[in-house]
Amino acid sequence: MNYINELLSNRILISGLVAWATAQILKTITYLVINKQLSFERLFGDGGMPSGHSATVTAVMLCTGFECGFNSPVFAVAAILAIIVMHDAMGVRLETGKQAKAINDMMEFMQKIGGKELTNEEKLKEFVGHTPLQVIMGCILGIIVAAVFNLV
Repeated sequence: MNYINELLSNRILISGLVAWATAQILKTITYLVINKQLSFERLFGDGGMPSGHSATVTAVMLCTGFECGFNSPVFAVAAILAIIVMHDAMGVRLETGKQAKAINDMMEFMQKIGGKELTNEEKLKEFVGHTPLQVIMGCILGIIVAAVFNLV
């Protein structure tokens, strides 16, 4: 039972979860405004504005700094991991999404000229990476969440 209390009082963990949830809600709203369509997949899916990955790792990194000190080894690990996650979101994962879109477009073309139609399960996920702006906005959101947790 003490483990549950410890988890629920872990400000670093909770700040990361709050940053992620906030980003996912904002991502769903942004998608609704831009596309005029509600997609619950955006609530739990990857990609989109703002980056939930960036918001999460930034909030965790800064809260770790506030809790453990910005010169602590734990902060150094959190900072390096945050950099890696954000770099990966803009690099490999963004390119993967572009490739998935191109392959899906080719498969749609093939279907139009007589091929079999792909089911939603057979189509590749296109929302897997982030643009630099999406990562920056996620980072800003993570900073805001961490600042609020530090003040409360």
